[in-house]
Amino acid sequence: MTPHNISALVNLLGFLTGAALYAMLLAMILRSSSLGFRSHEISARGQGFLSAAERLLLGTALLGLIWNLGALVIYGVRDWEIAKPAAWFEAAVFASLGFLPAVVVHFVLHAGQWLGRRPGSLIIVSAAYILSSYAAVMHFQAAFSGGEMPSGVALRSLTYGFGGITAALFVYARRSSMWKRTIWVVALAVFAVSALHISRHASGDNPWFVELIGHHASLLLVVAILYQDYRFALVDIFLKRAMALIVLIGMAFGLYVLVLARLFRLRDSNGDLDTRAVAALLGLWIGTALIYSLLKRWVSWFVDTIILQRVDYQELRDELAMTAASNERTEDILNRICLRLKQALTANDVGWIASDEKVVTGESQGLLEGQIFQLNEGSVVKPSELVRLISRESESGPDTAGNRSRRNVATVMIPTHENPRFNLLIGELSAGRQLLSDDLALLESVALMMARRIDAVRVTHERCERNLREKEISKLATEAELRALRAQLNPHFLFNALTTIGYLIQTNPGRALETLLKLTGLLRAVLRAPAGELITIGDEMDLVESYLAIERERFEDRLRVVIDLPQDLRDHLIPPLIVQPLVENAIKHGIGPIRDGGQVFVCVSLDESGDPLTGSRLRISVQDTGEGVTAAGLEAGRMSGVGLANVEKRLECFYGAMADFRIAKCKGGGTLAEIRLPAEADHLRSAMQIENEPAKGLAVK
Repeated sequence: MTPHNISALVNLLGFLTGAALYAMLLAMILRSSSLGFRSHEISARGQGFLSAAERLLLGTALLGLIWNLGALVIYGVRDWEIAKPAAWFEAAVFASLGFLPAVVVHFVLHAGQWLGRRPGSLIIVSAAYILSSYAAVMHFQAAFSGGEMPSGVALRSLTYGFGGITAALFVYARRSSMWKRTIWVVALAVFAVSALHISRHASGDNPWFVELIGHHASLLLVVAILYQDYRFALVDIFLKRAMALIVLIGMAFGLYVLVLARLFRLRDSNGDLDTRAVAALLGLWIGTALIYSLLKRWVSWFVDTIILQRVDYQELRDELAMTAASNERTEDILNRICLRLKQALTANDVGWIASDEKVVTGESQGLLEGQIFQLNEGSVVKPSELVRLISRESESGPDTAGNRSRRNVATVMIPTHENPRFNLLIGELSAGRQLLSDDLALLESVALMMARRIDAVRVTHERCERNLREKEISKLATEAELRALRAQLNPHFLFNALTTIGYLIQTNPGRALETLLKLTGLLRAVLRAPAGELITIGDEMDLVESYLAIERERFEDRLRVVIDLPQDLRDHLIPPLIVQPLVENAIKHGIGPIRDGGQVFVCVSLDESGDPLTGSRLRISVQDTGEGVTAAGLEAGRMSGVGLANVEKRLECFYGAMADFRIAKCKGGGTLAEIRLPAEADHLRSAMQIENEPAKGLAVK
């Protein structure tokens, strides 16, 4: 392959690559506005379709695109000997390249916040445009006068003139933190013009590396602009695509020069291309297509890790999700995620504020009116509208280190379902950089994740509060029901006791007074016991003994009572007044109707063979030697009586379905009333331990 062909191929690939890169830059600048990356930017000067910085970037992209497409035509027709382009066309193409450094100078002064704020900035910009305009006039003069293109006078003027402007910028911006990048970008723009001196334009016999340096220096410029320009939200995506494209084209060119160019020399006996060359060409095509996905991943890692020096955002999303899930308070979620975002974004500060508050957490100060999202409850917002960028033009005050440390670059709304909503305040980023597309995508996903988590926390808290309220209501209702049952039982007990005293007054007044004193002590003990609380079996049996003392005054020898209470069971807790009504019922309906009286047996025992889930059970039985209850009599007693219904209801309040209460007629005569309760106090549904679910009912047999 001849040097001429290699040079022509370099020009073809170089100008095509440059045109693709500048076209991609142009498309992404327009896309950044249409997709809303800048639509939420707040600016005191007003907001148009494009910001001032984007308009300058747009001019750079257009000039670079015109240069590469025009040069592709100029050098293409020359290298491949197709035709000679029109002189005016060549002049226009080289003039566009001459205006490129002027636009770059204007851009870096605007991006550095010097234009209009420091004296001399307008002079430098004006000098740059005047110099580029003079060079354009020289190109057109040479074109219409039949001189050599491009004009040597124009190229020398651009080289020396912008060399002086670069030196002036060095002095002008040397105290700025961004002066190195500023000088670097301007120097590359000047080099893109002055490098044309290296190549000879009248012939195509330059070595391929001379053609690469002389005609394609603008490729470095577009990458350098994006690396320096942190105002462009899609710069990270552009860098990844541009670098992947450049590396892919470089690989293809290297494989062609080093491998295919030699294989194409192989011919068969008929002079046709050898099959080995064709197979190698197809294999390289397939290999290049297969390696592109791997190449994109490698370039993406290189841009994120080496160039932009930021963390793995997917791992960061997972970490923030775990952080949010591990906290149960909204303030803790906001504080911890703000701290982690501050570290990941290298921001001076990341704080948060409620949409209805004026106090900002963190160090963020100087908020502008309208920076905080205000939405009605239930309003729907698109994910792309969650991040609102804040233009530096909207910040007031001198560009000092103190102001930069308090400056906010964006607000991020957390779109919770209900108010109050919250806004994250992203402070100034390190080295003056701005949020890029991956940063915006991260903030959008974090905002949605935080909104879901905060909504879940609120729902959980509301549910807990509702459960607590329901438990409190249930507790109060149970206590009220117990008091009502207690109030119902006490008059019933008092009525029966007074009936006995009335009988004694007629038969034995002395014993009536003694019985009245016993009743007074008994009632004092009964009424002092607080409703809803528990007593020991021992205290319950003492109350039964006091009651029996009164009943013995009435029945005398006709009533015989046996109480079997083991000493180790006296401290077990039971609801008050559940044994006394059973004893009273046995005396009234079992012993009372019999002329000769009878016996009442009260027995308390522990059953160890209970359900493994409920544990051992406490058995309390009251048996009499009367005639025995019938089913009809038992039903009538429940309907019209007080004692049994009262006991059943209070057992249900305390134990739910875990208590058994049965009344049955004994085979040998008499009635047996038996209560089975969980022996452990943990199973009690006391007024202080009411479960949220409703009771399933008491098992009564």
